[in-house]
Amino acid sequence: MVAGRVPAPELGASTASPSAKWEAFDLLPRVLEMRPLRFAYAGGVVASILAGYKLLSLRRGGRLSQEAYDEGLSAYHTRSAWQIYDTVLRLQGLMIKIGQTIGSRPDTFPEEYVRVLSRLQDQVPPRSWASMRPHIERQLGAPIEETFAEFDTKPVAAASLAQVYKARLKDGRRVAVKVVYPNIERLVDTDLKLLRAVIWLESRLLYSFPLEPAFQELAANIPLEVDMLHEARSMEAISSLLAQRPAIVIPGVIWEHTSDRVLTMDYIDGIKVTELERGVREGLDITKLSRLVVEVYVELMLKHGHFHADPHPGNLFALPGDRLAIVDFGLTKRLSPRFLTAFKKMIRCIFTHNDEGVVEAMEEAGFRLKQGGGGGFRATAEFFRSMTDPGTYRNRELMDAANEAWVRGLKPNPMVEMPGEIILPMRVFGLILGLGFTTGLEVDVARIVLHYATEPSTEKALAG
Repeated sequence: MVAGRVPAPELGASTASPSAKWEAFDLLPRVLEMRPLRFAYAGGVVASILAGYKLLSLRRGGRLSQEAYDEGLSAYHTRSAWQIYDTVLRLQGLMIKIGQTIGSRPDTFPEEYVRVLSRLQDQVPPRSWASMRPHIERQLGAPIEETFAEFDTKPVAAASLAQVYKARLKDGRRVAVKVVYPNIERLVDTDLKLLRAVIWLESRLLYSFPLEPAFQELAANIPLEVDMLHEARSMEAISSLLAQRPAIVIPGVIWEHTSDRVLTMDYIDGIKVTELERGVREGLDITKLSRLVVEVYVELMLKHGHFHADPHPGNLFALPGDRLAIVDFGLTKRLSPRFLTAFKKMIRCIFTHNDEGVVEAMEEAGFRLKQGGGGGFRATAEFFRSMTDPGTYRNRELMDAANEAWVRGLKPNPMVEMPGEIILPMRVFGLILGLGFTTGLEVDVARIVLHYATEPSTEKALAG
């Protein structure tokens, strides 16, 4: 979330007034914060989109040729993606985070969705300075002028739950100031209830996988994302785990200017990892950086059991010397020793083609199929092997074929239980694989994953 080189005018310097569009977006979410309106608006959009897919599926039954169906489906994907894009910008809050996740997962969602919703990574309208300044001053317990020598009132980044400003302390240090939006706790509570309703609707119309564990994991972690003291502690804990990696940079916390809803930290001036042309122009080794991203996240997950769970392109920056900066530690996860042991066993068996071991490990981790047996687990293993092959995630047809084969493998005996702890590791794998797909670079993910799945975990991980 901390990116780019933005001028930092002295406090009081005139800034351009926000456009009418941004002003409108600053007012509209206030109206849609009212729970009945929020439910009605979002529920109507979701029901409309799902019903459209159901109708298209029914029409496929004989009246549409395969070619006509494929064209209609692609067009409907695009219309639905734009509908979701407009909706989440109006709703803001947790809905933007969900849209960002979809836009970062070309391995899972149709390319039409990824093309449209990836805009949410860096095109979220910020809240106005008029609404944010008093909130910041209440949190810090002092006027802006008493705390900072300079404070740029135009945010350098705006996200789903917070936005970030560039400032300079009285001692001259450049810092980033992350501020959680006012009243966000109430909005998050409403959005979690809304998401539960959406999951219920999906289970009635398009049931695919048990989504309740995903909801429970989200409900447990999202409140922590608006706790800046929790985020600051997570930054320091993960920085300590990676202390032996000088190529990894995590911003330091400025504790004297950090509170429940404001986090002040070192400012990172880097290049987003997906800005390949700019990186090459500045002499960076893009292949080396891509491999470093995968290695660091797999090490954190499988060796330490404590990891940054939001590696979308807006949170990863290349620095001179082929270093990697990681920012935004609102979403982190510490795996339980029991799950970590089963998860590593599952990965070892997947990549050594030990299908019987896969079945055993997935059951130990907490997966259950409706009728028992292991056919669906073996299909899951094959899917994971396919998706970690660079040849698959560089080829949309192969990716779609892998997804379809997985669905077919589970259809006769669907998955009815899934451990909540798998959600964030799968999110991380999906995001780093999606990053590889976006950049078109080949990284031997399978080799890296198998290496760390074979090594013993650290004492910190086993201590939980």
